[in-house]
Amino acid sequence: MSAKASLRLADTEAATEREVRVELAACYRIFDLLGWTELIFNHITAKVPGPEEHFLINPFGLHYSEITASNLVKIDLDGNVIGDSEWSVNLAGFVIHSAIHRARSDVHCITHTHTTTGMAVACLEAGLTQTNFYSAMMHDSVAYHDFEGITTRPEECDRLVASLGGKDLLILRNHGLLTCGPTIAEAFTNHYRLQRACDVQIATAAAAPASGGGIIPVSEAAARYSTEKRGLVGMGESDADAHVSAQSFNALKRLIDRKDPSYRD
Repeated sequence: MSAKASLRLADTEAATEREVRVELAACYRIFDLLGWTELIFNHITAKVPGPEEHFLINPFGLHYSEITASNLVKIDLDGNVIGDSEWSVNLAGFVIHSAIHRARSDVHCITHTHTTTGMAVACLEAGLTQTNFYSAMMHDSVAYHDFEGITTRPEECDRLVASLGGKDLLILRNHGLLTCGPTIAEAFTNHYRLQRACDVQIATAAAAPASGGGIIPVSEAAARYSTEKRGLVGMGESDADAHVSAQSFNALKRLIDRKDPSYRD
């Protein structure tokens, strides 16, 4: 799929369900490639085209490496499976993702992981610190939600949505990372930046004592500028950040196609 076509997936009326299924299945395989998996747990969801407010989620019981376009499960905002599926859906995944899909019409894709460094940062009182290249690109863009236990209670939904507000990056304290986007590519890019920021922060914290020095903070001005200009890698684009996201995602999708194109099945 071209970058232009990936950007078109922001418009759920313009895309087809088949296109969204293939794009989402590719995203699962990319997360697996990058090591962002947790047995059969965690989730990436995407809205299905049309007015019904249905979305696609991974079958509970399959590893990300087994996800295909056809075995993704379609459900509604109340958790009812739409169509035929031999698989059930994880309750915690449904609660988190349905709450955000219901509240945020601008969000078409949501990603959630339990990576080691992501969870480590989520356990730190300071959370994500403004100390590296990637965190500098997320100035004032990250929200936080306090841990209430495994997310299976519907009454937590309103609090989670309130914590997220209008932002697209959420650190679930003591839990993990969650990102959103108007396209699958943009949700992926948001997650990549947040994950890399956590990786570097934890590595820096480990290295600093041995170096005998402290950690250099990023200035407020530099962080604001980096966040404002983060999409200007490609020159002359009217929507540069979305374009760079699509290009990055498509590059990894081509890699997946060379390794194992079965996600398209």
